[in-house]
Amino acid sequence: MIPLGFIVLISVVDLASPSDVHLGPLLVVAPAITASFAGAWLTGLIGALAAAAQVVIGIFHGGLFTANHETQIIALVLVSTLIVLYCRVRERRGRELTRVRSVSETVQRVLLRPLPDRLGPLRLAALYLPAENEALLGGDLYAATRVPGATRVLIGDVRGKGLTAIEDAAQVLGAFRELAHHHTGLPGLAAALDAGFARHLAETAGSAGAAGGAGGDAGSADAAAGEDDAVERFVTVLLADLPDDPVEPVRMANCGHPPPLLLAEGKPVRTLEAVDSAPPIGLGTLPGAHYRQDAYEVHSGETLLLYTDGVTEARDGGRAFYPLAERAADWGGTAPSALVDRLRRDLLAHVGGRLKDDAAAVAIERA
Repeated sequence: MIPLGFIVLISVVDLASPSDVHLGPLLVVAPAITASFAGAWLTGLIGALAAAAQVVIGIFHGGLFTANHETQIIALVLVSTLIVLYCRVRERRGRELTRVRSVSETVQRVLLRPLPDRLGPLRLAALYLPAENEALLGGDLYAATRVPGATRVLIGDVRGKGLTAIEDAAQVLGAFRELAHHHTGLPGLAAALDAGFARHLAETAGSAGAAGGAGGDAGSADAAAGEDDAVERFVTVLLADLPDDPVEPVRMANCGHPPPLLLAEGKPVRTLEAVDSAPPIGLGTLPGAHYRQDAYEVHSGETLLLYTDGVTEARDGGRAFYPLAERAADWGGTAPSALVDRLRRDLLAHVGGRLKDDAAAVAIERA
């Protein structure tokens, strides 16, 4: 209706103006505005109506076959045609972008599978907020699987951003889904994840080296940069075993990851600090590094909240960090799905709607 309103308004004002005043060239505004929200067919129709209005103006305002009106009509038709062609190109590229996004979404959902609402005797809910617009997977990751007598959960945070972080996250997720069923203890699983990630980094550096050999001096420099980057790549990880038997303690292995919170209605928030935190995955070869697990009492009605540092390091306009433990004190007794929903809204409100880093969280409660 807005382009049609412009056509009517410009035509009426032009016809009511003196014969030496010509507003007809302004009719090009109608197809130009239409192109911003409509496709080629509707834009072409509005362009045709604008040209028809210019003809009407020419008939009643000085003569249709004057040089001025003929020039205006021809120019309007040419400009409208160019706008329609632009719409066709934009629509074709829009369809290509939609297909690319569809493939990207499928691939990312395969890598970061949604957690089920129920897993054994547990209720789970996950939150993922990527820093990149329209992304579904970045450097944060989580996964959960059933092992004999327990539910095994992973949450992690890859150092860095971009495609390299996604590649590292995919490697850790794939390794966890396979190795979680081959290790009864969390220290052995953490060590196996570290060894697998080390092989992944070696293969990455080897690929860069092969590219360097083929590319001469510039390739050698890229290979050296790739090797240096591989040395600085690691993943902070928290592994947790939640037994089916509520009497047994929850076991955790913390590999340089933020400690989880334990929430209960009417009780203060507990931070489950590791007695001896191990280095992140990828740094297990450091001198004195070893992986161990700690045990924690988690009772019925309590909610375990795992999270990445993208949550606690999110800043507001005044550069203040997000006070997760303080906010979570009011969330005890909340179901996992409602809890992560409240966390999402509160966190985005704190940062003004846009995160600087990926953020993930997993809430777990015994059903």
